[in-house]
Amino acid sequence: PHSARRCHMSMTERLALAALRKLDPETAHSLALKALKTPFAPNIAPHTSPALATEIAGLKMPNPVGLAAGFDKNAEAIVPLMRAGFGFLEVGAATPRPQPGNPRPRLFRLTEDHAAINRFGFNNEGVKAIAARLANRPHDIPVGLNLGANKDSPDRAQDYVDVLRIAAPFIDFATVNVSSPNTEKLRDLQGPDALRALLTGVMDVKGATPVFLKIAPDLTDAEIAEIAQVAAETRIDAIIATNTTLSRNGLKSPHKDQAGGLSGRPLLAPSTRVLARLYLETGGQIPLIGVGGIASAADAYAKIRAGASAVQLYTAMVYLGISIVPRIAHGLDESLAHDGFKHISEAVGTSAKDYA
Repeated sequence: PHSARRCHMSMTERLALAALRKLDPETAHSLALKALKTPFAPNIAPHTSPALATEIAGLKMPNPVGLAAGFDKNAEAIVPLMRAGFGFLEVGAATPRPQPGNPRPRLFRLTEDHAAINRFGFNNEGVKAIAARLANRPHDIPVGLNLGANKDSPDRAQDYVDVLRIAAPFIDFATVNVSSPNTEKLRDLQGPDALRALLTGVMDVKGATPVFLKIAPDLTDAEIAEIAQVAAETRIDAIIATNTTLSRNGLKSPHKDQAGGLSGRPLLAPSTRVLARLYLETGGQIPLIGVGGIASAADAYAKIRAGASAVQLYTAMVYLGISIVPRIAHGLDESLAHDGFKHISEAVGTSAKDYA
């Protein structure tokens, strides 16, 4: 396999992370995005191999390690992110009209828990500005857009349709995000009737664009079964499991009681359990993308074995830098070889029953 020249974190990256950690988290995040577009961005060699080549909904990915939505909300850093070794990217969320989101502070580092809490509330420049950037991007790897609804929208289901209609020519997939905890009553759209109506509207305008659905980790087994049924009926192309959680179990950080969605290490176990349940409910018939708490190749491999065909990460980069991406891809290759799998697809779902 073509291995990363630098599979470990460089001194420059270590120093940059330490400096960013001294700043307010949202300021640090903006600076990190800007830095990616400068000559000071870490020089990362992507890791690819035939065993990791992945295909979901007809999209070819050089490896199954993707960027989760929310990191590059306005599609500003697509080119440097492509160079960072991801197999695919998801930008956004985008709403029809620009919106400022919730008042700051709205992003909190829970360092003791290797976690973060955010209540951004879909702050973004609006789909027209985002689509204009997406129109000029390279096509090295698949790039998708997370679809959102405006906070003050009279018809949220229509918002998803409108965003997709504008962005569809410039994206490789679209994700229907009904699972952000930071837009009031948004999660109500996960109920079977509302979800069916919403997805039907989106599927009507998708054309050739694959549509994914992103669900919450805070679902009962009965709710997971309902979502699996609606996904099959509406012929959704893939499900992303999961978004952030409202749970606060076992947290140590002084920020643990902040309102918003929790991401990072504490989300690993609950999100993987939802993923495995979903894999069993769908009989492996709908591709799943595992996200939540991944910070190592072992975590990513656990998601694959629980039923994910690909994975996404975000919070781990806050603590471990962007070089974590090729490290995870490289480690996945080693895990597959160790367990005698010739291709990553052979490992998908092999331990799903252990979570049931």
